[in-house]
Amino acid sequence: MTDIPYRNALIIGAGSGISGSMTRLLRSAGLPVIIAARNTDKLTPLVEETGPIALQVDASDPVGVARLFDETEARIGTPEVVIYNASGRVRGPIADLDPGEVERAVGVSALGAFYSVQQAAKRMIPAGKGAILLTGATAGVKGFALSSPFAMGKFALRGLAQSAARELAPQGIHVAHVVIDGRVRPVGHTDPEDRPDSTLDPDAIAQSYINLLRQHRSAWSWEIEIRPWVESF
Repeated sequence: MTDIPYRNALIIGAGSGISGSMTRLLRSAGLPVIIAARNTDKLTPLVEETGPIALQVDASDPVGVARLFDETEARIGTPEVVIYNASGRVRGPIADLDPGEVERAVGVSALGAFYSVQQAAKRMIPAGKGAILLTGATAGVKGFALSSPFAMGKFALRGLAQSAARELAPQGIHVAHVVIDGRVRPVGHTDPEDRPDSTLDPDAIAQSYINLLRQHRSAWSWEIEIRPWVESF
C-alpha cells in the first residue's frame, strides 16, 4: 500500500542522479515505472536494481515523444505521473556558439518539455487526474555568463510550468516546477568534512518530489526551490 495517490509513473530524461533516486522511491512504493532516455544502456544498472522498464526516446522529437507515451500506455497503463528531467546544455561565449547546437539544447530543455506536457495533458484531462513535475534549475531564475542556451531553455520551462499549472489545475492535474538551485551530489561523491551537505543529495531531492505528489489539491504547490544550506539566494 502507498499514500501516493497515483498508480504509475513515467520519467523522461532518466539517469543515475535525481531520476534514479525518484525511481527507487516510486518502485519501493509499489508503482510501475517507465524510465526513458536517449541512451538506454546507461539505465541498465537501475533496471537491474529496481525493476522499472527502460524505453528509448529523443525528447526533442515530437513523434518520438508521442510514441513513448503510446508504448507507456501499452506497458503500464496511461501514465498518471509524468516527470520531465531532460535538459540540453552547450556552453561558450554568445559570439562563438554554434546555432545548430543551441537549437538542439533548447529543443531538449524547452520543446521536449512541451511535447511531454502536451502528451500527458491529452491523457490526463479525460481522466481528471494526474501530476506533471518539471525539473528546473538556477538557470531558470537567473542566467549566467557563458551559459545562455541553458538559461533560455530553463526560462522557457518555467514559463511552460506556470502556464500549464494555471490551465490544468482546475481540471484535476497537478503541475509543479522544481528549481534545483545548487550542485547535485554525483554518485559516489562525499562532501568535505568542513562543509557537510554542501551538495544536494539526490535522495533528498527525490523525497521532495514525492512530497509534491502527496499534496492535497486544496494546497497544491506550482513551484518549489531546493537548495543546500551553503547556496546564496
